[in-house]
Amino acid sequence: MKSNFPFFDRWVENVKNLARHKFAEPFLAFIAFSESIIFPIPTAVLLVAMVQSSPHKAWRYAFICSICSVLGGLIGYALGWFAYESFALPILENLGKLEKVEVYKGMADEYGAMAVFAGGLSPFPYKVITILSGALKLSLPVFIIASIVSRFAQFYIVAGLVWKFGEQAETIIKKHLALFTTGFVVLVCALWFLWKHFHPH
Repeated sequence: MKSNFPFFDRWVENVKNLARHKFAEPFLAFIAFSESIIFPIPTAVLLVAMVQSSPHKAWRYAFICSICSVLGGLIGYALGWFAYESFALPILENLGKLEKVEVYKGMADEYGAMAVFAGGLSPFPYKVITILSGALKLSLPVFIIASIVSRFAQFYIVAGLVWKFGEQAETIIKKHLALFTTGFVVLVCALWFLWKHFHPH
């Protein structure tokens, strides 16, 4: 599926082509790390291509993505904490994410850790979450735990779909992953809400 931005499409195709490179795993680690801060192409683009090429390495690739994404998230968090106005905000502005910034601010004010979890699992830009979590001074342990759970869940779901369905997985992911993850997030949020309001203190 092509976008209305040919330059962006070329970037996507170039990232896919890295799956056949002898240093594909280091590239995957770098993209997963940098996507949490500044890189505009979703890590799943390369992850899908690499699992299609080597299905037996699906879980290894998912683990690399998950760990490096969380580590990159810590850098994004630090940028938000220490240099939001001077450095992080201009990055988000150049990436066209200012509208997402306002959305996440409202989510974080209302739901805290659940906002990190929901955003980290959904197609919502994770870089916005990492930087804004630091800027809003969200608890670091809470941020780390929510990021670990959500990023591992997302990348293992993607890798599992490709491992199971092969070439058809890309179509399934494009059509249904956002709906599935949104439904999962809603379920978890509902359980969290019920526990918070009805659990005896």
